[in-house]
Amino acid sequence: MIINGKNPLSGEIKVSGAKNSAVALIPTAVLAKTKTVIYNVPEISDIEYLIQIMEMLNCKIEHKDETLYIDSSNLINKPIPEELSVQMRASYYYMGALLAKFHRVEISFPGGCNIGARPIYIHIKGFEELGAKVEIIKNRYIITAEKLVGKKIYFDFPSVGATINVMLAAMGAEGTTVIENAAMEPEIVNVASFLMNMGAKIRGAGTKKIEIEGNNNLDNGIIEVFPDRIEAGTYVIIGALLGSPLKINGVIKEHIEALLMKLKEIGVEYTLVKDSVIVNKCENIKPTNIKTLVFPGFPTDLQQPMTTLLTQAQGKSIVEETLYENRFQNTYDLNNMGALTSIISMSKLEIDGPRVLKGKNVIARDLRGGASLLIAGLIAEGVTKIDNCEVILRGYGDVVNKLNSAGAKIEIIE
Repeated sequence: MIINGKNPLSGEIKVSGAKNSAVALIPTAVLAKTKTVIYNVPEISDIEYLIQIMEMLNCKIEHKDETLYIDSSNLINKPIPEELSVQMRASYYYMGALLAKFHRVEISFPGGCNIGARPIYIHIKGFEELGAKVEIIKNRYIITAEKLVGKKIYFDFPSVGATINVMLAAMGAEGTTVIENAAMEPEIVNVASFLMNMGAKIRGAGTKKIEIEGNNNLDNGIIEVFPDRIEAGTYVIIGALLGSPLKINGVIKEHIEALLMKLKEIGVEYTLVKDSVIVNKCENIKPTNIKTLVFPGFPTDLQQPMTTLLTQAQGKSIVEETLYENRFQNTYDLNNMGALTSIISMSKLEIDGPRVLKGKNVIARDLRGGASLLIAGLIAEGVTKIDNCEVILRGYGDVVNKLNSAGAKIEIIE
C-alpha cells in the first residue's frame, strides 16, 4: 500500500457492515434447516474464507451486492482443514454451530492476528459444561457430545467469542442455558437477533446475563449486519487529523460513545447528525490517558489507531492495554516514521507529541496496527509504503476507494 501523505479529506465515507458481526453470522447460518439471508456484508477477505468453509460443508451461497443468500438444506459435517481455519480467528464459530447441529465437530486451530495469547479455554469450558467432550490431537480440536444439556455457565472473563460460541452450542442443548458474566458487545446482539429471527428464544443479549432455550428447529433467518463500530471509529479518528470536514455515514453513535467522549476531551470538534458524524481537523490536540476495556469501555481495536492520533497531541499521553499483551507492535514503525513512543511495561505505552511524521517503508503486523500505520501515512510528509497490507484489508472493506474518494492518494501494488 503506497500512501502520499498530507492531503486534507472532505466529502463522505459510508461505514461497511461490521466485520466482527458478519464473521459470526455466517457460521450461525448452518443452524437453519434451509435458507437464510444476511444483508450489509462487508467486502473483506475474511468473508471469502468463511464462504469457502460453508461451501465445503455443502451449503449453497450466492454473494451479490453485499448480501449473502445461503441454502444449508444439504449441509454435511466435515472436518474443517487447517488451510481454511488458520486464515481467521472467527473460524472457531463453527465449533459451537456444528456442535449444536451434529453433536460433533472437528476443526484445526483457528488463526488470526498475532496480538496476544487469545486463549479459547473459555469456549472449551463452556462446551464441556453443556456436556461435550473436547480432545486436542496435534493441531486439531475434536468436540463430541452424546447429548447437550442446558445449564448455568459462569465465564471467568466476558469473552465476545466465547459468548457467541456457547450461545450457538446452546441451541442444540436440551432445556435452558444461562451465561453469567457474558460479554455485552453489539456483535452479540446482532447474532442473537439472527437466531431469534430463525425462531430461537433468547433473553438478555447485550447484558451480563443471557438465557438461551435450546431449539434445533431453526429456519428462514434474515438479518442485517450492524455498521462496523471499529471502522466508524477509525474514520472518525482520521477526520480528527485531516477532516476538512469529513462526514462518516452509517454510524450507531452508542457503539462508539467511549471514543467520542475521549475525542471531545482532547479537543476534537464533531457534529452528530442522525446516523452520521461530521468531524473537522483538530489543530490543538490535548494529551490524554486511555485504558482499553470490554464494551462499553474504550475498544482495544481502536487503541492502535488512537495511538497514531496521540502522536500529534501537545504533550505526553499514556495508553494502557488491558486485553492483549502484544498490541504495541505498531509502535516500532511509528517511531521509525518520527513518532516518540516508549513501552513502559507490557501493558503501558507512553506517547510524546506532537511529532512530525515522515513517510517510510513499514510493515503491517496485525489488522489494527496496520490501520494505525495507514493513518500515519495519511498525515506523514512524503510517501509511506506499507508491506503486508493484506492484513488491513481483512477488516476495512474497500478502504482505498473510500479514502481516495475523500481526497487521499493511496494505491495498492500486487
